[in-house]
Order: sequence, then C-alpha cells, then structure tokens
Amino acid sequence: MNNLTPQQLKAIPALKDVPIDQLQWFINEGVVIELEEGERLFNTGDPINNTFIILEGRIRMCAVQNGKLREITVVDKDGISGYLPFSRANKAIGYGECVKKARIFKCAADKVNAGIKLHYELTEALVHIMTSRVRDFTSLQQQNEKMFALGKLSAGLAHELNNPAAAINRGASALKDRIQRMPDMFKATAGLNILPEKIDRIHHILQHKLTDTNQPVLSMLQMADREDELTDWLLDHDISELDMAENFAGFGFTPADMEHLSSCTPAPQLNVVLKWMNNYLLAEKLVADITQSSHQISELVSSVKTFTHMDKATDKQLLDIHAGIRNSLTMLNYKLKKNSITIKEEFDLTLPEVKALAGEMNQVWTNIIDNAMDAMETNGKGILEITTRLDGEFVCVYIKDNGPGIPADIQSKIFDPFFTTKDMGKGTGLGLDVVTRIIRQHNGTVRVTSEPGNTVFTVCFPLTDN
Repeated sequence: MNNLTPQQLKAIPALKDVPIDQLQWFINEGVVIELEEGERLFNTGDPINNTFIILEGRIRMCAVQNGKLREITVVDKDGISGYLPFSRANKAIGYGECVKKARIFKCAADKVNAGIKLHYELTEALVHIMTSRVRDFTSLQQQNEKMFALGKLSAGLAHELNNPAAAINRGASALKDRIQRMPDMFKATAGLNILPEKIDRIHHILQHKLTDTNQPVLSMLQMADREDELTDWLLDHDISELDMAENFAGFGFTPADMEHLSSCTPAPQLNVVLKWMNNYLLAEKLVADITQSSHQISELVSSVKTFTHMDKATDKQLLDIHAGIRNSLTMLNYKLKKNSITIKEEFDLTLPEVKALAGEMNQVWTNIIDNAMDAMETNGKGILEITTRLDGEFVCVYIKDNGPGIPADIQSKIFDPFFTTKDMGKGTGLGLDVVTRIIRQHNGTVRVTSEPGNTVFTVCFPLTDN
C-alpha cells in the first residue's frame, strides 16, 4: 500500500498542473520506499530505469571527476530525479546516498514510457524537468571546462613566472654582495697614483665595451677559447682572481684589450684596477639580468591582460588575428617547451583586420592549439604550423599538427558537446563545442581534415562582416 494520494503529488510544484486522474495512474504504477541515512538509492554504473520523487528526506548525488569525489547535486523534498521521458542517459555516472531519512516514490521506466501515449500533462511535466536538468548539467559542465582550462593555464603561467622571479631574486642577492664590496674597493682604488689621462683611457675602454653593439656574437666553443686566452693573460700578469676571465670575456674583452689596460696601469696597481672593473661589470650584468627578467614578467602580465581582454568593450572590434594567436602561444609557452614542440609561423601580415570579440577569439585559438599539443604528446616532440592567408572573401587560419591524427569514424563527432577522446580527467568534451559556438557567432566556419601526421583545423571569417 502506497499511502500516497494524488493531492500529495499535486502539491509538488513540478506536478501542480497535472490532472488528478493522471497522478492516480502514476501512483498505481509505482511504489513508495524508505531509506535510512547512509543507504544508497543507486550506485555508479547502475541502469537508469526508475523515476524517483523525494516525498521526504534528502538524497546527495556524488561522482568521481578528475580523480576526486565531487558532489553533483542534492535532491530535497519534492525533487524529481532518475529516469525521465526521452532521456538518452542509460547508466548512472555517480551514486545517490540518503543523507536524511527519506521516503521516496519510485516508478519503473517502462511504466513511465507507457504513460507517454496516455497522459499528456504528466509527460509534459516530466519532460520539463528533464530539460531543466540538462540545462543545469550543461551549465555545470561548461563551468567545469572553464575551471579545467584555467587550471592548465595557471599551472603554465606559474612556471613561466617562477623562472624570471627566481632570476630576479638571485640577481638582487648577488648585486647586494657586489655593492657591499664597494667601500673596500673604493679604499683600495683611492690610493692609486694613476695619471688623469690614463684614467680617462681606462674609462674609455670600459665605456666602449659597455656600449658597443657591434661586437661579434661568439659561439660557445669560441667563448670558451676566449676565456682560456684571458685566463692565460691573467696568469702571466700575476692576477690572483682568475674567475674574472669569464666576466671579461662576456663583455667582449680580448687579450689585446687587456694589454691596453695594462699599459695604462702601473704593474703593482693592475690587480686592484681589474678587480674594480670586474666588480663594476658584474654589477652591470646583474642589473641587465634583473631588467630582462622583470620585462619578461611584464610581458606575461600584459599577455594575460590581453588574453582575457580586460578593460575592453564587449562589442565586436576590428582585430589583428595574429596578435590573438601569439597571445595564446605565450599563454601556452610552458606546455610547448615541456612537450618539445616547434612552432612554424607563416603569417600574411597584410591581412585585413577581422571584426570580433578578442576574448572569445583567444578561447578559439587556445582550445585548438591546446588540443594539437595534447595530440602530439605521443610523438615525444612535435611541429605545430600556423598559417594565415586571404582565401577569396575570407580570412583563414590553418592550424596543423603532426600528431597521430583523428580516426575517420569520429571526425564528425569531435565538435559535439561532451564528446572527448581524452583520458578521464584530461578533458570534458566541451572545448571544440565552445570553438564551434564562438565561430558561428562570428559568422565563420571551422572544419578539420586529418590523417596520421597531418591534422589541420581551418577557421575562416567572412570579410563582409568587417
């Protein structure tokens, strides 16, 4: 005996417009069950073959996502879950556990399907619940996809920012050490008896090495030979700190330059002068390293700001598509280096600008490039070719990778929502769905051709919108 009345079901908001006779039929076809706290209504992998209405109590639904247990939803009193008409779900992706003693109405799926032809209002109410559930689930999955993408970008950015930040810390520490040596060096150099004209010559040599932009770039082998030559010169002149040879070589000094310095300095004072010069040159080098590292951080921050299109209007604007592609590559630079991927750019820089939303276009390039990098993981190294050109009345971007390719039988499915070939925890199947929606909103097209070693995504935008 159910001890359940049509009036009780009609009090449920989702069923308030269903006629009493249809609710009575529903009650007659089902059964009321009770669950204690901790008992499960269903388990992961169970067939979805019952409709559940929570009359009293609470059911928590959980699933494992990305290797971690997550709460999917909580169904309270008057909530309806389980099988619903026209749903294509056939197995539970998680489990439902009673967290508050529950009384539940249960009706088998075959009975519900039989009622589709007999009871229009009841079917309409259940279908409305299903469409709301799909909408909520899609919204949740899209949010998960955004968080998943954000997590990957954050990890890469953290790595990219850590390197220059660590270089700045090291440089600042070493520079502090050099500055602390200056009082002693000043004391040593202040007592030197060097003629003013020779001091001017030393100053000229030093400034020339600091400002000369035409010095030849030496290979590693050539630089090693230069350091050996300078080390020999220092030994011949009884200079104790031989490690300064590396620094002098780095600033382009040759044995001839050292002889010139020696001719300006009395032999007993040469060691003091070279120590002072070495300290000065090291300080210059440290400042340059710190400047370069801070500039690198500024560029990354600028790329993030441009990538997210912060402080910009939400209307479409004329954009250089190359800037967006390069920003996406900057954001993914850590992954490119990690997977030993070589970038080949063939950009037509004369292309007209495209009218688009910069933030959304960055999502397009990032999703396609990120997928290409994932595909090339198995290669050990890969080649990513990005080409832009004008094709009639369209601006087209071709993104090609040399990964294993997309099997022919699934190429038509890769743009479907929730379809993914990646392992659990590596994707939600919404990346290319997002790409498709954004491209359509810009009146463009996206297509793919693939064979082993040659997968090409082609994105085209009509010039008529610009």
